[in-house]
Amino acid sequence: MRGGATRAILLALLCVATPAVATPAQDSAVAALFAPAAAETRAVVVMQDGRIVAERYGPGYSAANRFISWSMAKSITATLIGMLVDEGKLRLDDPAPVPAWAKDGRRAVTLRQLLHMSSGLRHDEQGEPQVQDSDTNRALFADRSADMLGAAIAVPLIAKPGTDYDYSSQTSVILAGIVQRTIAPGVTDPAARRKAMRDFMAARLGFVMPSLICEYDARGTMIGGSLCHATARDWANFGQVYLDGGRFGGRQVVSPAWVEFVRTPAATNPSYGGHFWLNRARPGAKSDALFPDQGPPDTYSPVGHLGQYVTITPSKRLIVVRLGKTQDDRLGPVKVALGRLVNSYP
Repeated sequence: MRGGATRAILLALLCVATPAVATPAQDSAVAALFAPAAAETRAVVVMQDGRIVAERYGPGYSAANRFISWSMAKSITATLIGMLVDEGKLRLDDPAPVPAWAKDGRRAVTLRQLLHMSSGLRHDEQGEPQVQDSDTNRALFADRSADMLGAAIAVPLIAKPGTDYDYSSQTSVILAGIVQRTIAPGVTDPAARRKAMRDFMAARLGFVMPSLICEYDARGTMIGGSLCHATARDWANFGQVYLDGGRFGGRQVVSPAWVEFVRTPAATNPSYGGHFWLNRARPGAKSDALFPDQGPPDTYSPVGHLGQYVTITPSKRLIVVRLGKTQDDRLGPVKVALGRLVNSYP
């Protein structure tokens, strides 16, 4: 190799490895996420143009730790669905392939409606007035945990599909079950079902998120709405897939059409897309999932319980990951600080 070519390669590598110099506003915005008002932030990673430009961890945490997704798992599940839609194995506006619904009104529920949380199924996410009675908590921690999918699909319709928005983690379990039935038809053994799903995810997402681990119930169904774990950098990589039109590392993960679908507002909720939250206000909502009063309007994000975010802002070529444990009724300062951080980048 000629000397000039060698020098050019070394210079290119040096440029990739050299971190960008943060502005005082950017440093201050990162620090705000670790301030007492935003407690407890455990990890922040900022990537711009595919490059880490800021990274900080709370005491006791590092780049080696896996962090729980909570409901960010829904966006992982949606991505798996998108892969199968791209391959023509599933169709958004066909009836959802759930055999138990074939002989009643639930057969009208489509994949699109499940992804938009507008299935019309009777799912109770909040458990009013007793939180322990919610379908999600009973499935995750109590009497419905052995067969989460069975419990999720057994409920009746209470509204016409496609007419009402009703956020539900059990809906995402149904979608995970659809993925597993599609990639491993006829497989009922729990260990075999888990293996099929793990192999599929390793082949399709392993090069994006090598640390990713998702949990399963006793019947071998992935808990598609709640319990995936990955490093902060791998969560940033997941966001990068969507920032880059569905590509990562030179490979297509999902199609640009799927990226556009997940970030397009649902007919029943302008702040929700296809299992991703949008940086838009929802009229009448008690609070917003993101920070629409600060913008940018093109930001969208997986969002999880206790303040998990992977914000994706195409206009800034920016990913901001915030992971931690802040009670949901105290997330106001976190969202303000997160919006401030996003907006500190050009």
